[in-house]
Amino acid sequence: MAYKYSGRIIRAGKAWTDNDGIQHPSSWMIWDAATKAARGLVWEDDPAPFDGRFYWSAGVAKSLDDVTEEDGTITKGLKSNAIATVKAQAAGLLAPTDWYVVRKSETGDPIPSDITTFRSAVRAASGTIEAAITAAADLDAFMALYDAPEDGNAPINDWPEEV
Repeated sequence: MAYKYSGRIIRAGKAWTDNDGIQHPSSWMIWDAATKAARGLVWEDDPAPFDGRFYWSAGVAKSLDDVTEEDGTITKGLKSNAIATVKAQAAGLLAPTDWYVVRKSETGDPIPSDITTFRSAVRAASGTIEAAITAAADLDAFMALYDAPEDGNAPINDWPEEV
């Protein structure tokens, strides 16, 4: 919240100069509302808070689906971005155990069962999360994927424990 003059923020307790070169005192805050308005001061509320994960600005939601702009460029929607993030998270969870798969293909040494179980669980979790993202019919359903219950993970982040 601030007073503005010609788009500039006028700070309380600081003198300021208007566009006509007139310097106003640092005590300008004691002026009544009519005097402030006559001098060109305008009160401006802070912008409403919003969650930048889902909104461009207060009340302006991001699109769930990809949008083709007039110039032909494609702006990825929330669903595409979330699915890309899930795929990257799955890859990150699998990467530390990839060497077992490489070793098996090169030498035939078996992959420990806890590793194969973990890798299968990561792929299954990725599929479940991606399906939930795809199934979100509206922004509220999509945002609900990020709500974590008190005793667990949010659906968007429900991964198996690492081995």
